Amino acid sequence: MEPGNLTGVSEFLLLGFSEEPALQPLIFGLFLSMYLITVLGNLLIILAVSSDSHLHTPMYFFLSNLSLVDICVTSTTVPKMLWNIQTQNKVITYEDCITQMYFFIVFAGLDNFILTVMAYDRFVAICHPLHYTVIMKPRLCGLLVLVSWITSALHSLLESLMVLRLTFCTDLEIPHFFCELNQMTQLACSNTFLNNMVMYFVAVLLGGGPLAGILYSYSKIVSSIRAIPSAQGKYKAFSTCASHLSAVSLFYGTSLGVYLSSAATQSSHSTAAASVLYTLVTPMLNPFIYSLRNKDIKGALKQFLGMAAIKEQLC
Repeated sequence: MEPGNLTGVSEFLLLGFSEEPALQPLIFGLFLSMYLITVLGNLLIILAVSSDSHLHTPMYFFLSNLSLVDICVTSTTVPKMLWNIQTQNKVITYEDCITQMYFFIVFAGLDNFILTVMAYDRFVAICHPLHYTVIMKPRLCGLLVLVSWITSALHSLLESLMVLRLTFCTDLEIPHFFCELNQMTQLACSNTFLNNMVMYFVAVLLGGGPLAGILYSYSKIVSSIRAIPSAQGKYKAFSTCASHLSAVSLFYGTSLGVYLSSAATQSSHSTAAASVLYTLVTPMLNPFIYSLRNKDIKGALKQFLGMAAIKEQLC
């Protein structure tokens, strides 16, 4: 293949999952349904938390931020894929591809950081309950979220700038349903050693670091729960972090599964299909995880939906 000048690259082709015309309506309907469920479910969580003053606590503040990020991370990839299927056009411009990649890295990183912040919140609540209100002040909660946003934005900017320095071959087909960083790097004709080193280093630093923090927090949480004398007290303490633990297991389980499967198989289409787990399935399931086992959220949702129904009748 002949390398092309970077300024000459104007568009890429997103190959998606399948080129079979008969499967396109099925894929379109499936992803549209999952996307609508994801947006609606997470939006209801945000509205329920904001409308109920009893939920204006650090735990639910972080939960509403997680729901916002889940809406954003799916909105960076799925609408473009649906549009391509509907128009039967797989083209995405170079600028749009870089922009999509940038925002996906931002929101995927934010998912990781907010889950880590939520683990710290549960650590303080269970291991230092008497000092919880003193430690988890609104100013600290806002600062933790702000630092998460800044770190994710800077990380994404670094990765995007590293991609911008690459030259690409004449083959500009991306075997994925969105512009994923690793796939973009593999398309390059220029030397990608520095890009790969940065990618792996940041993955260990910003992926392994938060995961180590979550594991440390839960090791302390488990020790504190085991020290509680009554079985009812143990159950009550564990129930406050069960939803978060489920969300963490789902997020890291699907993410690690995707990258382990991509390392074991050479099929890019299999990797794209597996990526659906953490790009769409996890954000879709998070509202169910936090609402089905949480009486406060269920009560707030009932109250919010009841108020909405009353307003509609009055109108």
